[in-house]
Amino acid sequence: MTSLRARARAGEKLIGALLRMPSEELVEMLAVAEFDFILIDCEHGPADLVALRQHMALAQVHGVPVIVRVGEGDRGQILRVLDQGAEGILAPHLDTAEDAAALVDGAMYPPVGTRGFATYSRSGRFGLVDPADHRDWWLENTLVLGMIESPGGVASVDAIVTTSRLDGIMVGPADLAASSGPDDPPVPESIAAVHDALARAGSLRMDIVGTRDAASGAFADGADLVVYNLASSLIAHLRGLAAPER
Repeated sequence: MTSLRARARAGEKLIGALLRMPSEELVEMLAVAEFDFILIDCEHGPADLVALRQHMALAQVHGVPVIVRVGEGDRGQILRVLDQGAEGILAPHLDTAEDAAALVDGAMYPPVGTRGFATYSRSGRFGLVDPADHRDWWLENTLVLGMIESPGGVASVDAIVTTSRLDGIMVGPADLAASSGPDDPPVPESIAAVHDALARAGSLRMDIVGTRDAASGAFADGADLVVYNLASSLIAHLRGLAAPER
């Protein structure tokens, strides 16, 4: 099966959902609904590795790859989720090129990075994959994404996006708005600056949206991967269901 990274790099426009709450049924529903990938949130959501492993195993049964948003600077979590079979990592709060380089170092096997090597976990089919084949596949196919969420990250965007083996960026609009002060550029201007830098560098762009129309608009504007904020979308839908005309 073609990896998520290979599909994105080949120019496919890919749609996913950010799943913040533990729910195997929602994982399966997203798969049956034919989403291209599932982004499981271990930054703002529960970071229970056992539940996460179950979610990833179920997604794999349906042929749907998983990206995991890890906690800030958590190299141990990066190692564990990749060992359990996540095809990609999304790391929050890249403020400098050094942050981006540290992410790549933790996510990639040698000689690119220093991720601990093991073939006996899920990602190596419990040791059945030849070690060299295992190393080469993950060196080629691990999707490494970061988030720019501060004025400092925006100011350093050109250095961040040219980091070797960093595949792309998702702007975190909520954190960017919260961290921007009166002397910083307006948030829409900052987001546009990041998107322009990604286009110049040929890097992947992931956008987070809440509606189908917003997803279509993001793709039309140049996004390569678009992810729905599922909690936001579901609560809006539920609020609508709770307020019929009576």
